[in-house]
Amino acid sequence: MKLYSLSVFYKAESKVGLLKTAQDVSSFSFFQRSSVQEFMTFTSQLIVERSAKGSRASVKEQEYLCHVYVRNDSLAGVVIADSEYPSRVAFSLLEKVLDEFSKEVDRIEWPVGSPETICFTKLGDYLSRYQNPREADPMSKVQAELDETKIILHNTMESLLERGEKLDDLVSKSEVLGVQSKAFYKTARKQNSCCAIM
Repeated sequence: MKLYSLSVFYKAESKVGLLKTAQDVSSFSFFQRSSVQEFMTFTSQLIVERSAKGSRASVKEQEYLCHVYVRNDSLAGVVIADSEYPSRVAFSLLEKVLDEFSKEVDRIEWPVGSPETICFTKLGDYLSRYQNPREADPMSKVQAELDETKIILHNTMESLLERGEKLDDLVSKSEVLGVQSKAFYKTARKQNSCCAIM
């Protein structure tokens, strides 16, 4: 999972202006980096132009996903990531960045601003912090822990069954279960086995 670009735009009626951008092109060849940066800026701008105000969208381009969020106040953000990066985390990042940007940069500067004139230095920090979505986003961290727990429980059940003991044998040997419980188990087992789809 990798984030390549995080950009903030202002969507005017006639054109879209880039306000600030942060890009990580370290995974590309040195000689390709400037072309990749230009292409990411061009693609991001094009996506914002074609998106309606108040909308969120994800656009797939080869193995990359471009996530765009255009607010009703004409402020827009674009994240370019690989296809494995979780969409929910990307949109959460966009929402945080745009909220913080709108608090720190005066609204009067948006229509006339450019990357050189806008003073907002946190994009690079966000880009590096969100490279690992599990660390940056609490919900992703909880989901990862749940997935790990599920795998551990699954492995534990498999190891118990691999010991050669079948559940049927354990039920028949059990002294704790009464006769009625054993009969109920056997009847339920027969009912379920007749209806199994192979």
